[in-house]
Amino acid sequence: MAKTITKSTTLKNILKNKGADEILAKHHVPCLSCPMAAQEISSLTIGQVAEGYDLDLKGLLKDLNKKN
Repeated sequence: MAKTITKSTTLKNILKNKGADEILAKHHVPCLSCPMAAQEISSLTIGQVAEGYDLDLKGLLKDLNKKN
């Protein structure tokens, strides 16, 4: 069983899941192509990204955990 993704899960760990990049793109997560995020991906959490870009964290987590 895969580990549940929470607001504290890092982008690096989320991207280990098959299809996660598609879900993040669907929710307009900009960090996938951001050069700065590439350096911070190990410590940047999905909660921080959602807060910083005013994204629907609840919906994003729901979709990520469906796929997970």
